[in-house]
Formats: sequence, C-alpha cells, structure tokens
Amino acid sequence: MTHQPDHQRLLIVDFGSQVTQLIARRLRESRIYCEIHPFQKVDAAFLAAFAPRAVILSGGPASVTETGSPRAAPEIFTLGVPVLGICYGQQTMTQQLGGKVEAGHHAEFGRAFVTPTETPNNMGDPLFAGLFATGREEVWMSHGDRVTALAPGFSVIGESPNAPFAITTDPSRHFYAVQFHPEVHHTVNGARILRNFTDIAGFTGDWTMATYKEQAIEAIRAQVGGAKVICGLSGGVDSSVAAVLIHEAIGEQLTCVFVDTGMMRMGEAEEVVTLFRDHYNIPLIHADEADRFIDALEGVSDPEIKRKTIGRLFIEVFEARAAEVGDARFLAQGTLYPDVIESVSFTGGPSVTIKSHHNVGGLPERMHLKLVEPLRELFKDEVRALGRELGLPESFVGRHPFPGPGLAIRCPGEITREKLAILRKADAVYLDQIRRHGLYDAIWQAFAVLLPVRTVGVMGDGRTYDYACALRAVTSVDGMTADYYPFTHEFLGETATRIINEVKGINRVTYDITSKPPGTIEWE
Repeated sequence: MTHQPDHQRLLIVDFGSQVTQLIARRLRESRIYCEIHPFQKVDAAFLAAFAPRAVILSGGPASVTETGSPRAAPEIFTLGVPVLGICYGQQTMTQQLGGKVEAGHHAEFGRAFVTPTETPNNMGDPLFAGLFATGREEVWMSHGDRVTALAPGFSVIGESPNAPFAITTDPSRHFYAVQFHPEVHHTVNGARILRNFTDIAGFTGDWTMATYKEQAIEAIRAQVGGAKVICGLSGGVDSSVAAVLIHEAIGEQLTCVFVDTGMMRMGEAEEVVTLFRDHYNIPLIHADEADRFIDALEGVSDPEIKRKTIGRLFIEVFEARAAEVGDARFLAQGTLYPDVIESVSFTGGPSVTIKSHHNVGGLPERMHLKLVEPLRELFKDEVRALGRELGLPESFVGRHPFPGPGLAIRCPGEITREKLAILRKADAVYLDQIRRHGLYDAIWQAFAVLLPVRTVGVMGDGRTYDYACALRAVTSVDGMTADYYPFTHEFLGETATRIINEVKGINRVTYDITSKPPGTIEWE
C-alpha cells in the first residue's frame, strides 16, 4: 500500500483483534488518515519510512504472559509521538515498559462501567476531556488478562469492577492505555476518546475526498503512462467510482467492459450503459450475453453450481471482449481497503485469498495484466464520498449492494426466463415502495426472492396457483452481521397488495425476519 505523502499519518499496529478495522473507520470519520499494519511488519525501518504522527496499538487474542506472544516494536516508544494502547495493546505496552500483567481469572466481557479514581490530576488529562459527565463511562470490555502493576511514569485514572487499571496514562510522554475498546459503538463515548487522542497528536483532519481525488488522479497517470486500461464494470458502487476516477485521469485510454448476464435488476443494464457511454462518454463495450448465461443455467438448481457457472462464463466473455481493446496493459479493479487488510495474514503465514468478485476470477494471471486499484486505500463509505466528489448521481453512489451472480441467487431452484421476469418486476415494486416511504437510505440491502413453490390463491372469483414471494430488508454496518428492518404492518400490507396486483405470477407475499447470524443476507 502506498503511504499518503501529503497527509498527517497515524499508524495502527494490528495484534489480531476482530475489530481493528473499526479503529480505522472511526479515525477516518474524523478525516484522519491512518493505515493498519500487522505487528510483524512494523520495525525501525518501517517506522522511519512511515513517519507516523501517532500510533495506536490494537487489541488481540493472545496473552502477553505467553512465551512468543506479540510485542510492539520497542522503537515505537522512542519516536516521541503519542501512543494509545487498546486492550492487548495496553497490556503489551505496560509489560514492555516495566509494568506487570496477570493472566486469567479476571475476565470481563461485554458492557462495563469505568469510574474515575482518586489519583491526582486524573480529570485534567486531555485524553478524557468531556468525559465522566455523569460520574462514569459505559464501555465495552473483552479481556481475560489484566494489568496488575503500572509501568514507571504511569498513573491510573479509571477503573472497572474487574480492571483496576482500566485507564492508565503517562501524560509527560503522551502514552495512554485503556483496557476497553473505544472503537466499538457499545463504548458510548469511544469516538470522543479517539478524537481527543488525535487532538493531542496535533491532527488537523486533512484527509478529504477532494484532496484524495487529485492525488489519485496523479498516481494513476504516473502508473499507467500512455498505456490502455480495461475495467470490468458491474454497475455497482466500487467499479463505477473506479471507472469514473480513472477516466478523469487518462480519458480515452480507458475502456470499460460491461457484461450483461441477463440477471440484473429492472432497467439496470440500460442505466449503466446510458451513464457511462452517453453521460460520461467513457468508451464502453456492452456485452449483452443474457441468452448465453440463462441457457447455461437451464435446469440448474444447486446454488454453488449456479455461482461457478456464472463465474466461468463471465471470465470467458470478459476475456473475449477485452481482447477487442487491443494492447491493453492494465486491468482496473474496485478493490477496497477491507479487501487489502483481509488479504494479509496476521500470523505471517500464507495470505488469505481476496474474495473472488474482487479479483475478477483470476483474470490478471490469465491475461498478464498489471492491476490499477485506485480505491484500495478507502472504506466503502469513503468510496461513496469520492463518488459524490466525482459527480456520480446519487442513484449510483447510494445504491444497495448487489451480488455478482445477480438475480440467479434470488431465484432458488431452477432458473427460467419467466421466473426471472416475475422476480424482476416484484423487486422493482418493492424497491419503489421503499423509496416512496423514504426508507432506502436507512436500509443496508433490500430485495425480493421468488420462492420455488406455488400456492393456491383467490383473485376476483377465480382460483390461482402462482408463486410465493419473500421480501428481505436488513440493517448492517459492514454486511458481516445484520438485523431485519422493522417495517410497519401498514407498509408490508401495502407492499404485498401492490406486488400481487401488479406482478402477474405471484399470489402470496411473506417477509423474512431472520437476522445474520444465524441466517445469511442472501437466500443462496
């Protein structure tokens, strides 16, 4: 990852916590540029090159009392910059600087309350400005070990029932440590703590999408030169923003390839073609391969076979159409920062494979192309902000996630053209209802599913025997966990009536109230 040279930089040293990414997201919300790097990579040479203005040590699953457990590079504590240790980060900081940590028998998981101690100047510490207004702070704990003796220079300013050293500080060196997790939303004033820390370090909040856009354009031009670039365009947020950004950098050197599988939502293919070919005047190859995909899926009901069939055909079509460009040397992808983080193994072993939809099924290896990934330093919400900065319409920037296989996995059982047409209409009515009621932006993802069952119904004076439809809508932050959206009964009733009246082939509507886990967001 290329460090941003013109920004104040904060380094997050990762010790393997499941919520390390949340630290970065919180900081980015305050326009602080930060990067996450595994502890093994952070040594004296790295620190000299990165030149952080401040360092945060993350939590982690290990115990500092175990031989060979992770440690922070000692040079971190001689940089002369503020350091914040969180959970495991507090424990290794304490032990490395001369304090003591005790293992086991002191576990504390979930909600806890931290109260200030009676040590001198405890409430004058700038890290906790504006906190403890009610005499205590609600925080989120997740630890088995705990600090039992302070390192020289530190004092304790906060305690909880099972963590007598819940908050420790050495203000003279700007070293701070907390046993709880300020990055999770369960810690009520966690964002304030992180903001106070970056204020102490002198961050001015200079990380904006306007400056990022200009720097990314220069970086693309420097990387690509006069070569041709191809971009697989899905119509989703990531590939759309990447395409518009790259086009702004190199113009006609970019060609987008949009593979229309015939399993897009209503009007989506036309919308993509109109926006990129007509509005932005970006060279676009529209590969209308609906018949090819649907014919190949005829009689297929196994969801994994559906996915593999669609993936194989996508590669074949993309490869053939990309060859029409001629002499392309780069492949553009909408890889995001979470994908980059996930591809790095915390244990130092082989890297974890990035999700298949982010590496276009292995095309870089097959086609001998170098990658252009201008979004690889951004989180999803930052990509949306960049899209707005680039002038992309809100209908693209704010759209819900859409799976690569499209409607194929929202049509359990065998796929037919008739079933896809019914599903497409029902989905369009459902999303129209959500928009009419002003709920679209409050929902992470919403869609209709055409069930592989027929039910008896009565319409007018006649008997019907048509498909049942399930509606799904969830709220989520990152798609890893999700809860169903609590529509009113009035909304559900109105929506069901519209679908049954307007979509021939459906006579029954249900609403899925399963959370994730135990369910998944998609049905297949």
